[in-house]
Amino acid sequence: MNDLLLLANLLDGPIHGYALKKQVGLIAGNPAMHNNLVYPVLRRFVAKGWVKQKKVPGQRGQTRVVYSLTSAGRAELLQRLGEFGPEEARSPDAFQLRVGLFEFLDETTRDNILAQRRDYLGQREKKLTNLQGQLEIGHYGNEVIRFLKQQARAELGWIANLDDRATQIFRRKRDEGKGLR
Repeated sequence: MNDLLLLANLLDGPIHGYALKKQVGLIAGNPAMHNNLVYPVLRRFVAKGWVKQKKVPGQRGQTRVVYSLTSAGRAELLQRLGEFGPEEARSPDAFQLRVGLFEFLDETTRDNILAQRRDYLGQREKKLTNLQGQLEIGHYGNEVIRFLKQQARAELGWIANLDDRATQIFRRKRDEGKGLR
């Protein structure tokens, strides 16, 4: 997941390492990613040709290293984003990262991601209902299960809206490409 976050945050253009680790950390829910996570990954990306680095002068006379995504890196990111199976479907973070990058993905990939997450949430809701009926979990246990089922239903509603919106955007772009307005 860190790999995807780092590559995705290079889509907007060149950025120096410190700003990148702060940006990715914020998205991941931390003040910043640790240097021991960020810089080894960036070195690996540079070695694979997915990212290029360039030294530039900093504002106070120091030298900064700026990282930018190569076309090979963009292709790798898109390929990895498209790898969305049952394991990724269970992860809210993996799903939300991909939704945030839907504009870069093709229609088939987007549809697959939405379908996989929809299937997972439907199965989760059924399992929670079964659990609620099979176990004596008390008042607060039932409250937790009710809340989890409500979360699943809310996300299923959000997915339906995403699906509708993605379809509208795809149709509009297709029609604009044909010269229709």
